[in-house]
Parts: sequence; structure tokens; C-alpha cells
Amino acid sequence: MQPDIAIDDAAQQLAAVGYLPTREVAGAVYLAERLGRPLLIEGPAGVGKTALGRAVAAWRQVPLVRLQCYEGLDASQALYDWDYPRQLLAARLAAEGQEGALASLYGPAFLMERPLLRALRASPAPVLLIDEVDRADEAFEALLLEFLGEFQVTIPEIGTVSAAAPPRVMLTSNRTRDLSDALRRRCLYLWLDYPDPDREANIIRLAAPEVEGELARAVAAALAQLRPLALMKPPGLAEALDWARALTVLGWGALTPEAVSATLPAVVKTAEDLDVVRRRGWPGP
Repeated sequence: MQPDIAIDDAAQQLAAVGYLPTREVAGAVYLAERLGRPLLIEGPAGVGKTALGRAVAAWRQVPLVRLQCYEGLDASQALYDWDYPRQLLAARLAAEGQEGALASLYGPAFLMERPLLRALRASPAPVLLIDEVDRADEAFEALLLEFLGEFQVTIPEIGTVSAAAPPRVMLTSNRTRDLSDALRRRCLYLWLDYPDPDREANIIRLAAPEVEGELARAVAAALAQLRPLALMKPPGLAEALDWARALTVLGWGALTPEAVSATLPAVVKTAEDLDVVRRRGWPGP
């Protein structure tokens, strides 16, 4: 297949499962899959990074395995752990003389899969979405480098578990901290920003067909005015959809002052941002 046709096909397939990509996004997804490389997606919160991972899984009709990162995340939460309560119960039953109660306490029966191990063992090979990797610390990043390099996990009590087919790996980052050069070198890179008003209106119409086209365009234009303000929590695509749906549910077909006032809870999520919005008289003419 010719490169241009392949990228256009990827864009059409993503749109068919509810994700409206730019050509750059479709090209990055296509290249990551063809080259077998992880795709690191960076951008502000709420621009559709996680949704892209879900869309790729839906397009390919494979499972989605998601690892939500956070500070202090370690191997027991990301790779595997042992079911200690069941192990204790098995040991107690064995001590009471119940025959067969004491199978290997560190055998497969007591192993609890966490997302990374689950992604290795899933069939067919899933999309592994490592969400907000920037929230995890550098120790987890080192563990992740080893995992991405081998696509296998060594469990001392059982042995090595390898992927029959490596998962498609997508990582997201909101840039709350810098990621290591080593991690970046292992990935293809995609910067995902807020969509322009025309594309955002199309996204709203695709995800919420009950919203009239004119209202979707008005919402997108108003959010384009709002996001450059000094807000603690700029509204993302989820807020755009919530706002458009709220206006539609209440029967507002235009952004009158009354309509905006009645639906602000769908858009502005902190008291400080609410003060900024009211002082600036958003949305303007």
C-alpha cells in the first residue's frame, strides 16, 4: 500500500471508531505499528491522548490494557504480585493436615497479574496504554525501559514470561516532569495539542450527534477564547462535549449570557478559574 493511502486509511479507520485524527496523528499511529515501536504522546491534559489509545484498540479489535501511573508506582502494582491471603490460607490448611492444600505457594494459582504482565499474556496482542507516565518516578521508568526492551518478565519462582506477540505500546504524558532521554529514544513521538475550532466542532458533532452544528461551532469558538487565559484547569475535549451536551439538554441553541451562566459547571472546574472567567467577561463578542 502506498504511504499516503496507508495514512489516509488509518485516519478513516480511527474516525470510524469515533476518534477524529489529524493526518499527523494517523501517520504516527501507522508508523508506530509498522515499525513495532512504542508511541509516546505528549500534550496538555484533556486533548485526547488516552482516547487515542482506546480508539486504536477499537480499530484493531484487540483488548486494551491500561496502566494508570502515579507517584510511588512499583513492580508489585505494574508487573505482578502474589495473593498473600490465599497463600496464608493454603499454608494453614496444609498445617491442619488437609491433603492437597499446599500446592506451591508461589505457583501460578497464587499469581496476580498486573497490567504489564497481563499485556504480555493476552491473546491477541493488546494495545498497552501506559497513561500519564510522567506521574511515576524515575525508578519505575527504569523498570519500564527493561520491559520495553525485552517484552518479557522474569518471575523468580516461576521463570520467564515472554510475549508471543509484543503488545502495541502507547504512552501518554502531560509533561508534569521531564522524561528520560533513554525512554524517549525507545519511542516514536507525537505532540497532541488542543484542536483548532473547526476540528473541535467536528469532534463534538462526531461524539455527540444530538448537538446542532451551529452550536458545536459556537462552543468550539468560545473554548478557543477561554484556553489562552491563565486558568488552573483549562477545559479539554471532555469539557467541550459536556458543555455542548448540557446546552442541548437545556434547550439552548446559542451562547447567550443566560446559557453560559447556566452551564458553566460543565466547563470551569475551580473557584479560581471561575473568578478569571467572570472578570474577563468570557465569552467575548
